[in-house]
Amino acid sequence: MKAEPGAAQSLTLPIQGMSCASCVGRVERALKAVRGVSAASVNLAAERADVRFDDAVDPSALVKAIENLGYQVPSRALTLSIDGMKCASCVGGVERALLAVPGVTAAHVNLATERAVVTGAAPVQALIEAVARTGKTAHALSRETPPVDQVAKRDEEARSLRGRVALAALLTVPVFVLEMGSHLVPGMHHLIMTSIGMQASWLIQFALTTAVLLGPGRGFYIHGLPALIKGAPDMNSLVAVGTAAAYLFSVIATFAPGLLPAGTVHVYFEAAAVIVTLILVGRWMEARAKGRTSQAIQRLVRLAPKTARVRRGTETLDIDVAQVVIGDVIEVQPGARLPVDGAVLEGSSYVDESMITGEPVPVAKAAGAHVVGGTINQTGHFVFRATAVGRDTMLAQIIRMVEDAQDGKLPIQALVDKVTMYFVPAVIALAVLTFGVWLLFGPEPALSFGLINAVAVLIIACPCAMGLATPTSIMVGTGRGAEMGVLFRKGEALQALSDVQVVGFDKTGTLTEGAPRMTDLHVAEGFERRQVLARIAAVEAKSEHPIARAIVAAADSEGCDLPEVSGFQSLTGMGVSARASGTPVEIGAARYMAQLGHCVAQFAEAAERLAADGKSPFYAAIDGRLAAIIAVSDPIKDTTPAAIAALHALGLKVAMITGDNQHTADAIARRLGIDEVVADVLPEGKVAAIRALKSRHGRLAFVGDGINDAPALAEADVGLAIGTGTDVAIEAADVVLMSGALGGVVKAIAFSAATIRNIRQNLFWAFAYNTALLPVAAGALYPAFGILLSPMFAAGAMALSSVFVLANALRLRRWAPPNPDQSTTESAQTGLRAVPVQ
Repeated sequence: MKAEPGAAQSLTLPIQGMSCASCVGRVERALKAVRGVSAASVNLAAERADVRFDDAVDPSALVKAIENLGYQVPSRALTLSIDGMKCASCVGGVERALLAVPGVTAAHVNLATERAVVTGAAPVQALIEAVARTGKTAHALSRETPPVDQVAKRDEEARSLRGRVALAALLTVPVFVLEMGSHLVPGMHHLIMTSIGMQASWLIQFALTTAVLLGPGRGFYIHGLPALIKGAPDMNSLVAVGTAAAYLFSVIATFAPGLLPAGTVHVYFEAAAVIVTLILVGRWMEARAKGRTSQAIQRLVRLAPKTARVRRGTETLDIDVAQVVIGDVIEVQPGARLPVDGAVLEGSSYVDESMITGEPVPVAKAAGAHVVGGTINQTGHFVFRATAVGRDTMLAQIIRMVEDAQDGKLPIQALVDKVTMYFVPAVIALAVLTFGVWLLFGPEPALSFGLINAVAVLIIACPCAMGLATPTSIMVGTGRGAEMGVLFRKGEALQALSDVQVVGFDKTGTLTEGAPRMTDLHVAEGFERRQVLARIAAVEAKSEHPIARAIVAAADSEGCDLPEVSGFQSLTGMGVSARASGTPVEIGAARYMAQLGHCVAQFAEAAERLAADGKSPFYAAIDGRLAAIIAVSDPIKDTTPAAIAALHALGLKVAMITGDNQHTADAIARRLGIDEVVADVLPEGKVAAIRALKSRHGRLAFVGDGINDAPALAEADVGLAIGTGTDVAIEAADVVLMSGALGGVVKAIAFSAATIRNIRQNLFWAFAYNTALLPVAAGALYPAFGILLSPMFAAGAMALSSVFVLANALRLRRWAPPNPDQSTTESAQTGLRAVPVQ
């Protein structure tokens, strides 16, 4: 959108790449050089530009001026709340209006959440005005807008609709009784004729129907007719045209019957009134159901307590949780919810973390343990220090992830968007065609038949259910997933995960506990075991690798005195080297020894035996000679065998990607029933391994937890990060499993399939149901069977289709996941046991 000449506008643009005052000056001059810009102020510290322009300026021209200097203007995502959307056609109209605003690069509108997520650099006011031109209203939402505010808004909408339904029903019942009673109840027609007369009956129906249309039903005309005039008809337009046609025909029949052909003087007030009432009933039921679709977020929001018991100086105070700051010391009583995230300082207890991880077993907490806000303390008492508050807590991040996923648009929705773009205009054209065919070729009274069937076509085809089919399932699905400890960071992952053919796993920390222990140490001739272990442990003490910690722990347990170390170096994917008491020490894989010129053949038999036992052998060279072979075992998680068996039961292949040598990796794979192993992989080689697996097997999901897994998680079709892993891995993933148990992988995949199946069911009922009834509404069955679809039944059927879609989506709230973590059946069937690899 361009500003009207002379209209002052302002725009704030984020800028990346500025490093000094010279950069600021260059950007300001470039912006001021854009025709129509009256002022430009660039802030280096805030990395942004505030621009004012008085003339018609395309925001994309401002972005281009900055980018031509070599700086970047990152797209920002803005969320708008949209009021007035009723169907898929509304969604398409609003999206097209937003995309037409200069500076907008993407716009996704969600009917179920009644929100639009807009990416780009367009001014907020321009977006709001673009939405207003479609007949809808919009206002910007911030990340701080609490979900409970949106819930209150929906509750108010449901209450308002309930009042309108009650009034419409009260006015409609007499109309229905007067008109339809004459056809359905023997003697009713005679009673009306001998008591008040037909004309009086029509006048009463006219008065009551007028009250229905101008009272509870006026919204259909206020929104529908302008949309029709603008060439963007929606569901309101169909209802408005259909009911107005029936109403106006009836008004003419009542007050000017001479204008109608002989034999066509009938009234259809009851059709107009009943249609409006039934559709309002459907909307009321929709509003109530929509409220239930977001209950998962409501429950998450309500998990956080309102107050915290904080030590301040010598006092212990109960303060509002919003006043808690990082570093505060907080006391937790038995049975209390934790207010924020933190680390335990003193005391111990068990904490119920099921609302975060989906795991029902309470977790032991003692000094040093991490605790999460919103979880419930059991019987103990402990004190912890706050490490994250407000929007930085895990609970707040989970809520944001769920909201982002709910705002997403699945690829399957593209079909809906394409169809609805042409659906409403096509329905109007079909209604006109229906009227014309009946008028020309229908039996008498042809005009009445044509009118009634045209109205039925308009009403039955309202695309409400089409717009709700996908987003409602996403809303319920992502919320239910969060309750199970499965967070879909992107809504698209719901669909992508249901299509995978193979699941790849990182080994250390994913399939295994990630806490290895040293099991074997064989020294070469001429070396003393205790001295070798001391020197190896001294060098490994400088490393943060889990294997290094295992060796240090083994040396400590044997009481070794570690020598001084200098010149420590770490070679990624190879090993480490240093000088221990002045003696060179190199430790690493066989490939590292080969690079140093050491022959490991003397340990070939031991290496083969260790690898066959599933242990990871590596070597140590001291003072230029091969000194020892060391073996480390990382116990497999108890949940791993059953999870892999469950994935096989779902028809999926399982692959493992590891840096272990081929013998060790094969031994682990045999124990777990893994289908394919990619071994001896350096961290940078994981991406290539992912690509190779995808080329052989198709769509792939990868599960990892470490920093070196982040590129592989991003490369996979769907990346699943173990929530106990690193922040880098979680940020690169599409799905986050809050528990370290691998049963979460099975839950995520099975739940994804259930959600997509639910969406397809919804789309079937939204498309097939309405489309199949269109010919019936047009009167296709009349020549052969004498069957016509009353507009009233069409209205009821249309309302029920939306309610059915919502009710079907709500079934996901009761979806019970497979629980391989506690299953023994699958393990027994495959002969697997949850045992450590030794």
